[in-house]
Amino acid sequence: MTDDISARRSCGEFSTRRTGGELLADALLAQGARRVACVPGESFLAFLDAAWERRDRLEIVTCRHEGGAAYMAEAMGKLTGQPGIAFVTRGPGACNAAIGVHTAFQDSTPMLLLVGGVDRASRNREAFQEVDFAALFAPLAKRVESVESAALIPEAVARAWAVALGGRPGPVVLVFPEDVLDERAAVPDVGPLSSACLHPGEADMARMAEVLSRAERPLAIVGGGGWTAEAAALFTTFALAWDVPVAAAFRCQDIVDNQAPVYAGELGFSMAPGLGERLRKADVLLVAGARLSEPDTQGWSLVAAPEPVQRVIHVFPQPDELGRVVRPALGIAAAMPAFARAAAAIAPPEGGRVRWRDWTREARADYEANLVPGPCPGPLDMGAVMRWLDERLPPDAIVCLGAGNYTGWPQRFRRYRRFRSQLGPANGSMGYGLPAALAAKLIHPERVAVAFAGDGCFLMTAQELATARRHNLAPIVVVVDNGLYGTIRMHQERDYPGRFPATDLVNPDFAALARSYGFAAETVVRTEDFPPAFERALAARTLTLLHLVLDPDAITTRTTLSAIRAHALDRRGGAA
Repeated sequence: MTDDISARRSCGEFSTRRTGGELLADALLAQGARRVACVPGESFLAFLDAAWERRDRLEIVTCRHEGGAAYMAEAMGKLTGQPGIAFVTRGPGACNAAIGVHTAFQDSTPMLLLVGGVDRASRNREAFQEVDFAALFAPLAKRVESVESAALIPEAVARAWAVALGGRPGPVVLVFPEDVLDERAAVPDVGPLSSACLHPGEADMARMAEVLSRAERPLAIVGGGGWTAEAAALFTTFALAWDVPVAAAFRCQDIVDNQAPVYAGELGFSMAPGLGERLRKADVLLVAGARLSEPDTQGWSLVAAPEPVQRVIHVFPQPDELGRVVRPALGIAAAMPAFARAAAAIAPPEGGRVRWRDWTREARADYEANLVPGPCPGPLDMGAVMRWLDERLPPDAIVCLGAGNYTGWPQRFRRYRRFRSQLGPANGSMGYGLPAALAAKLIHPERVAVAFAGDGCFLMTAQELATARRHNLAPIVVVVDNGLYGTIRMHQERDYPGRFPATDLVNPDFAALARSYGFAAETVVRTEDFPPAFERALAARTLTLLHLVLDPDAITTRTTLSAIRAHALDRRGGAA
């Protein structure tokens, strides 16, 4: 890309005055961008016009809500390792897109949110749809910048791209006043800037090996952003050589092959009780890329903050995160690819492997036992559905999740085999599954993409079915319908048994809704009807929605709503 820019500069191409919209389109192309998700707005018409002239190189993906566009951009960032891009308009558009920015921030995903702003001369007058974007996005983004002239666009985009990728990856917000995109300037494009990549020192790795080699019950935890397929494979090589059990942080189950004998399961809201106990009993924790967040530690009850009982080796690409919540015995500031390469080169001590061999085998046995589903009330058994689906899906299938109790089934029973095959919001944001699956089919049209959504979750972004139709995207959408905001209902029954305002749902006919967009759809009410329905979905050449009707008592993979209520009433002495 840099050579192409140099050639174009030598030909005098950049003596031509381009509009800010043209400069922006070319700046994105110079960074390697290929597509932009957007809901169009009059504040960035100049960019849309420039994109039309470059439509063979820069695809505009038209979405139906800015939240869906931002989710798609975040998912594209996860899948490619490069910033996903969404473009939205002024106040309402930016506010709607904030949910995707928050997701990218907590998930450590590189992302650019481009916002069309009000004219420079109109600012600070509460102009139409005016918002203070610096104040709005300051706690959500790594950087917020308003680009104040067309001449500054190329360098601003290159800088934002590097910031999104550098250190702990995350979102950057760039605001373009409408008149800046109309303004003309004769400036060259700027190629990709080199992002700083922290490498672990030899002393760091020697100290890590020393601490690990003295462990009796070590446990590795992988998660966060900045991983690559190579880094994931190298870390797996390290874990296998050292025979250290590995747990995945919430929604990061695809970093280590779940078939590897050292894989021990996922942390977060659906973690197996045995794994939680193993986390508490571990004497050394090697945390690579994860933050030891609230979901992964059950509110820091399993790993105390700020002073944990376990000796923590924390590897993270942002130095100021080390010790911010949990103080490590050893903090290593390093990017995941550099750390994984260094870790894979360290020879393990044989004595250590022998000392914790049984610990690792027990961790694996616990994980395999957790793959066996218990009883599920009602004619549709989600555990049995997921066990069948896990065997049927190809290893490179991309499973996309939103948020809610229904996600426990694909998290517990799907064995993720390859890096990037799981897309889910670590910030627990509802509505993510469908837009993420559309992003997956845009980037990997040859791979199977399955979006899981609860009935509450699905209707938060169901309008993006229109996006699938417009762009001929064909994921399989599985809507798990129990007529409830299930997670909240579970908490209500636990804390206020028998009192549940606001959580009963009135739903449409989801299959009819999908068919109204021209898609295939089926309603499944019995376990034995799911396999043939899914086979038909795989054979279809269009998006297929499978509407699964689940008994509302089947509230989690481990218990029922009635059991939760009975326990709560018993605790209260029977008084509702």
